Amino acid sequence: MPRKKKPPLTFVEQMQKLVAANLDGNKPISSRNTLIDDNPIDSLDTRVKKILGLTTQTQKTAGNMLFFVMYDIESNKVRRLVAKYLLNKGCSRIQHSIFLADTPIDTYNSIKDDLAQVQAAYDNNDSIIVLPVTTDYLRMMKIIGKNIEVDVITHSRNTLFF
Repeated sequence: MPRKKKPPLTFVEQMQKLVAANLDGNKPISSRNTLIDDNPIDSLDTRVKKILGLTTQTQKTAGNMLFFVMYDIESNKVRRLVAKYLLNKGCSRIQHSIFLADTPIDTYNSIKDDLAQVQAAYDNNDSIIVLPVTTDYLRMMKIIGKNIEVDVITHSRNTLFF
């Protein structure tokens, strides 16, 4: 008789299994140049276009919430699972440890609650920040370090004619 397939584990159940497997034995990252997880981030241009797409939408979906998720997690396993979880929930990766999402409020609450359970699941010095933002604040974003004219793309630069 064939075996029944087990239903997939939820994110919180995966984290509980990691805790049960002695998560404390993980070494923190020694340098920022090491591979953070299996999902490489998109190019800066692609990431900026995703952000600008959210700011230039003419019609917003009612009941959606725009928010950032930022984390500083020592354990490679936990960090990798959190990144995959956020990507599966529809978040866009902005930097290695920063995600931006425009999701229904129910999804926002689910993400916030699941991340709180992960944080409480084991002894750590990690921090996770979930920050709601408005489209107006997102439009005021400035990118420092790369030569991308966000002001021109978002049409926020004022021009005076004499």
